[in-house]
Amino acid sequence: MYKRPQRMPATVLERPEKRLEEQVLMVRWWRKLTSFFTRPIRSSALLYRPLLWRINRKKNGLLTLSDEQLTSELLKTKQALHQQGLTNALVVKSFALIREVAGRELGMWHFDSQVIGGLAILHGNIGQMQTGEGKTLTATLPVATAALAGIPTHLVTVNDYLTARDAELMMPVYERLGLTVGVIIQGLTVEQRKQQYACDVVYCTNNELAFDYLKDSIQLKGKTDALHLHAVRIQPNRKEQPFNKLMLRGLHFAVVDEADGVLLDKANTPLIISGEEVPQEAQQRVYAQAMELITRLKVDEHYKVLKQQRQIEMTTVGEKFTLELTKNLGPLWKGRIRRLELIRQALTAWLLFEKDKHYLIHEEKIVIIDEHTGRMMPDRTWERGLHQLIEIKEGCEISAPRETLASISFQNFFRYYHHLSGMTGTAEEVKSELWRVYELPVVDVPTHKTNQRKLIQKKVFRDDNEKWVAIANRVKELQAQFRPVLVGTQSLSASEYLSDILKNRGIEHQVLNARQDKQEAEIVAQAGEAGRITIATSMAGRGTDIKLTEEVDAQGGLHVIITGLHDSSRVDRQLRGRCARQGDKGSYEVMLSLEDNVLSARWASVLSKIMYLPMFEGVKNRLLLLGIRICQRRIERDHERVRKALLRSDESKKDLLSFTNQRT
Repeated sequence: MYKRPQRMPATVLERPEKRLEEQVLMVRWWRKLTSFFTRPIRSSALLYRPLLWRINRKKNGLLTLSDEQLTSELLKTKQALHQQGLTNALVVKSFALIREVAGRELGMWHFDSQVIGGLAILHGNIGQMQTGEGKTLTATLPVATAALAGIPTHLVTVNDYLTARDAELMMPVYERLGLTVGVIIQGLTVEQRKQQYACDVVYCTNNELAFDYLKDSIQLKGKTDALHLHAVRIQPNRKEQPFNKLMLRGLHFAVVDEADGVLLDKANTPLIISGEEVPQEAQQRVYAQAMELITRLKVDEHYKVLKQQRQIEMTTVGEKFTLELTKNLGPLWKGRIRRLELIRQALTAWLLFEKDKHYLIHEEKIVIIDEHTGRMMPDRTWERGLHQLIEIKEGCEISAPRETLASISFQNFFRYYHHLSGMTGTAEEVKSELWRVYELPVVDVPTHKTNQRKLIQKKVFRDDNEKWVAIANRVKELQAQFRPVLVGTQSLSASEYLSDILKNRGIEHQVLNARQDKQEAEIVAQAGEAGRITIATSMAGRGTDIKLTEEVDAQGGLHVIITGLHDSSRVDRQLRGRCARQGDKGSYEVMLSLEDNVLSARWASVLSKIMYLPMFEGVKNRLLLLGIRICQRRIERDHERVRKALLRSDESKKDLLSFTNQRT
């Protein structure tokens, strides 16, 4: 009925990872057919109720054990798990012991809802737990159980802060269980990484983990099949073999936090390891020429701007005009495709990438802003000359172009794991895609307490100026009631624009965007104080809880204002999920305008006409909201189509990694 992970000691296989079979047409049809029967069964929380009852029956007996007796029980269970694997009886015993250890070490016994979530994750599902339900503590149940069985286990988070914080918080539990914990964050050497990956449980970010996998693959020159690795390992002179430089022990067991964001939203993000080249004056001149030439092109006549898809589409007239413009510009402009691509990339840099939204200038360098978390990504660069073109646009020093040594997408990387599971609060809209791509059902875990979140209003304004004025008025009104307010904006520039309005009105507030990454935990922790106003670019992946005082709870709790819709409605749900956590009181409202980023030009024109129609305000507002939601849903479908195309493209290749002068 469900997929049970088996015991996989690291000594059995040489750097194990799952072999992926191409999803030919028959396989796809078979998965669709079985999804009608298999997925509903595996995605039901009721499936895990019998195991929960058995775990609860052990609670009183474990409470009476002394510390020495508890240690003895842990050792017996660990030995049995090594010998027999993850049987139901041993999983029940392990979960009960881990809950008791967490209670004694942290003063936190897992709720029944967390136990159900842990069981769902252990059995290869995505546990959908509402924001604030305690996913950090929940993860200790499946992660520690797998580690006790001798399975090298990775707990994957979305940023370094959460990685270090979660590992530190749960460290007493793992240490009491006799397990070692590794932490992988930026700045570690290869030797340090090897030591951390050798631990029983490893907390790491998706970026660091995937890049370390690529580095290992480069060492192995792309030859990762088990038979080849075994042959290499038994050869003489092993000291000179690449195994001594490998960091990971294989891809055994992974639990992914914010699973929908990592497995889907970032699925088509290419992870590229590059070797930096010496800057070439000729190449830099080509980029400068491209930026100069685009001033001679006219929108609609030579190209079209597809803002929602973030693409430039050249017209037939534009292609002919571009080829004529570039025909005598030198050897680096040779080739029709290259010439068109350079101009298209220059237009993309100029028109579709905005300062303080997609990137910022930090220490006179272009630094990418993660659109999902609002954080700076100083180690990332755009490919195919886009980064250099944006540097020219902003007058920064041009960085060196880079040669690709190895690359992979998150979508492919995580499918290599023998056991993959995860947890999130926002998987409802993407259940089908998670099943189709990863064969992961979504188990909707019930909340521990009744949700008290209230929707105050959804309002659409004519333009951004009217919207921001209304938001400032609303903030002042709520501050007078001593309510803490969290205002979510879509970009760094929007957060600073609203900040300026509040400053001019004398409204004290704090701002959290890419410029305040280092103060993130402190800012978020204070956001629940009475009368505190916080403006944040994104709350996705910002795991610090907003604690409320009794005074604030009596006033109605935290109030969230959503000022614009993201490309994914799941990100909007994460923002409103910041209020009314764990049964607290809380409310939210949505304040949008007809200049919202999700609206296409055509839809904005249609909705602006509706705005002036003589009808009841309530009916008019519903029509406007419906139009905006249709546009957002269309963008979501476009992103899903891109991920689907990437999957098919990857599966059509014989090798999923491409190496310089190696297999492609």
